[in-house]
Amino acid sequence: MFKSMIIYRIAESWQGDLQVLEDALQKTVFTECGATQERSVGWMPPRGEQHGPLAESVAGQWVMRFMSESKMLPASVLNRKVNEKADAIEKAEGRKPGKKEKKDLKDEAKLDLLPMAFTKQGAMWVWIDPQARTLVLDTSAQGRADEVVTLLVEGLPGFALALLDTQSSPQAAMARWLMTQEPPAGFTADRETELKAADESKAVVRYARHPLDIDEVRQHIEHGKMPTKLAMTWGDRVSFVLTEGLQIKSIVLLNAVMDGQSQDDGGFDTDVTIATGELSRLIPDLIEALGGEGRTGLGTLPASLAASASTTGSKAAPADTAPAENPF
Repeated sequence: MFKSMIIYRIAESWQGDLQVLEDALQKTVFTECGATQERSVGWMPPRGEQHGPLAESVAGQWVMRFMSESKMLPASVLNRKVNEKADAIEKAEGRKPGKKEKKDLKDEAKLDLLPMAFTKQGAMWVWIDPQARTLVLDTSAQGRADEVVTLLVEGLPGFALALLDTQSSPQAAMARWLMTQEPPAGFTADRETELKAADESKAVVRYARHPLDIDEVRQHIEHGKMPTKLAMTWGDRVSFVLTEGLQIKSIVLLNAVMDGQSQDDGGFDTDVTIATGELSRLIPDLIEALGGEGRTGLGTLPASLAASASTTGSKAAPADTAPAENPF
């Protein structure tokens, strides 16, 4: 169900109420793009049932579904249309359009083309654990996460939150685990990592399906290449890739989780219960492995959201360098 996670801590001052949340989501229900609309975002029923609730409570966990739709308008197609309009003006009036007029022509061309453009949709699971006071987004792209957080912060009075922060940075912790070959209790380091130099060279070394308990890996770290991602397994139950920005990618629930589950047990409630049950235990264990939470109170949201809420302290995760690897 969840393939990636960006995790936020919700302020203790927020009094969660499922009906209040539902009412807030109803203000931004997803609708498909209009003829000349370039992008549309909003909420849809997570069960996929028409006119169903936008916020579902399953085993005490609140689950939502965020949807986006964008018109696909290649730059080459738009530029060709602009050039056609500019050529028509030159032929009719004997002059070339100026810079400002070219900008207006581009806007006109976009309006002409949007009704014929293909659309691309993407959906994201959004999970609130009201007891643990965490918000979890099923994405590894910070820009996509910002979009969802903006909707929630603007729609829910008093909803303050910050990106999860830990005492030890994931990068420092991953380097230590690789150097000592001693992963934290309950975790194993798997056979995938990426090491990147911090100097001008920006040299990158990647290992995939390769043993990491070798001198070569330690030497790269000693020479200044730091891990930006590391594949890990928690309790023989969940495998994932931890990144330097505390983003969690490539989540897979392992066979131990599914033991005892029959094919007849499938369905929305079962999927939610299993996924949130495992991940709600993984998250605190990972926080502990990284030295515990790194601040006494909430931190600020990413800069792009500063106008939407008022909080204090924390760091934003770095921009996602490979968003195509983990789309919604």
